[in-house]
Amino acid sequence: MDSNNNQQYKQPWLPTTKKELDRLGWDYVDVIIFSGDAYIDHPSMGAAVIGRVLETHGYRVAIVPQPNWQDDLRDFKKLGKPRLFFGVSAGAMDSMVNHYTAARRRRSDDAYTPDGRSGARPDYPTIVYSKILKDIFPDTPVIVGGIEASLRRLSHYDYWQDKLKPSILIDSKADMLIYGMGEKPIIDIAKGLEQGKTITDLTNIPQTSILLPLSSLPQEKESDKHYVLNSFEDCSNNKIHQSANFKVIEIESNKWHSRELWQACGNYAIKVNKTNEPMTQEEIDASFDLPYTRLPHPKYKGKHIPAYEMIRHSINMHRGCFGGCAFCTISAHQGKFIASRSKESIIKEAKKVIAMDDFKGYISDLGGPSANMYSMHGFDLEICQKCARPSCLHPQPCVNLNNDHSQLLDVYHSVDALSGVKKSFIGSGVRYDLSMYRSKDERINRINEKYNEELIVKHVSGRLKVAPEHVSDVVLMNMRKPSFDTFISFKKIFDRVNTKHALNQQLIPYFISSHPGCTEADMAELAAKTKLLNFHLEQVQDFTPTPMTVSSEAYYSGVHPYTLKKIFTAKTKEEKETQRKYFFWYKNENRLDIIASLKKLKREDIIAVLYPNNNRNYIANRPIKRNK
Repeated sequence: MDSNNNQQYKQPWLPTTKKELDRLGWDYVDVIIFSGDAYIDHPSMGAAVIGRVLETHGYRVAIVPQPNWQDDLRDFKKLGKPRLFFGVSAGAMDSMVNHYTAARRRRSDDAYTPDGRSGARPDYPTIVYSKILKDIFPDTPVIVGGIEASLRRLSHYDYWQDKLKPSILIDSKADMLIYGMGEKPIIDIAKGLEQGKTITDLTNIPQTSILLPLSSLPQEKESDKHYVLNSFEDCSNNKIHQSANFKVIEIESNKWHSRELWQACGNYAIKVNKTNEPMTQEEIDASFDLPYTRLPHPKYKGKHIPAYEMIRHSINMHRGCFGGCAFCTISAHQGKFIASRSKESIIKEAKKVIAMDDFKGYISDLGGPSANMYSMHGFDLEICQKCARPSCLHPQPCVNLNNDHSQLLDVYHSVDALSGVKKSFIGSGVRYDLSMYRSKDERINRINEKYNEELIVKHVSGRLKVAPEHVSDVVLMNMRKPSFDTFISFKKIFDRVNTKHALNQQLIPYFISSHPGCTEADMAELAAKTKLLNFHLEQVQDFTPTPMTVSSEAYYSGVHPYTLKKIFTAKTKEEKETQRKYFFWYKNENRLDIIASLKKLKREDIIAVLYPNNNRNYIANRPIKRNK
């Protein structure tokens, strides 16, 4: 390896073509990354991050974005064989969520492709790209990563095929899988291969998964170091075995010190190595401080990449989420514990954004997976290191959780004080239950009250989007979300602050239908309660099962993974449409159907709320009778 990477020619982007390699004077490449996304050299894009991390360690890296898999496969051959390995990622988003709606209808666009064009990547690019590379270059290791691979590292339910699938290592023929954030394992792999080791020598790298002979499976089901899950065959024959597996998988993936997980599948033993400890501030700074151009590759000149428009003036301040929402994959991929950047690193990136030619003074998002978890952790980290809870907020916030928003406010103030910044918006999701949770420390409560007010006054672009998700306590319990009463309390704060500062801003709530545990009666109640709050809902969606979430496992198995008790889920097209129509009770075409449905449910009280002209005795804001 040329550790200094002395070049005859310098270019700011990683090379993507043979001509670019020639201009650089490279006669070999260490690692070639194939990505399902267009190449945007930005710290929010996984392929760019991994490429830059390898580069800063002295490796020569090239990226092949969105290769054509339907022709003579020249895109897979054009750069030849890398010295160390191929990397494969489906992209920043799961390809099936990218391609299909909750009703399994094909989408007509792709936000990660120039001009939003659809069809630039196959379904399951991780599998398609890897199999092609293994066929052409059978002796070169293929390492898969990214969210699509990460969440399919063990047996998982695939909603789009409506079947249980084995680890993606089986179908892809890849040699190794990196799950979660890949900066540390990718360097461990590169160093190992460079030292002359083979993939079969690299069986213990944290946050990797590999296939081993079935004889490697531990005889003891459980120890301090490992846990043997139910086999893929057992899970295929009994859905409850798959659901029971998931509880173990989620708990281990959210531990500070996790165990190895093993699963038998045919003649193989799938080994999922333990997670790395949370990144230190120095480690996460090092990743974000790499020399990204923050721009799409020049090959896309004159073309519009929708996803880039969303991130071009955004800044991500941390990784991880301890909310543990049942339908969310963030903690399964990034982990429960928060890894936060230093203020200095954030300011450095803000100055890069300010220097961009098209910057007009507005930072589109100064946030993270959950925008207001920056720099948060337990008062006593030793307690955190022993914790096995999947959520620090559900069913009640952990007494050890320090929800002090002062460091977050300090970053807001420092960024807003920079010359050239007119306003910084918080575009990513805010956990209002976190900022409203009453600490035993009154100083923290005063700070958090200030945070809520500053958020509403200074960081909202006219519309603040939040995610109560539902109104039913039963459904919210299954979602691992706070009571709807918490949202109502936050709305009062929002309205009060708007009045105080003479603002005319909107609060936009997100809601989900057809989530496990949600019935038609629950959706009817949602319609009534949101109407009484004067909402005409627009940010709504049907529940979409994605791999490695509590909700998806409940959808597949019919039981909750933690209790193994039966749970109702709307699955048929008719059941889903029946629930979804309540979002749009105000549309004339839904009125008669909803009234008929509510009569069958014996919920005339909700008819009176939604359609008061049908009931002369209707009293505004009357309480809604609940079925017992």
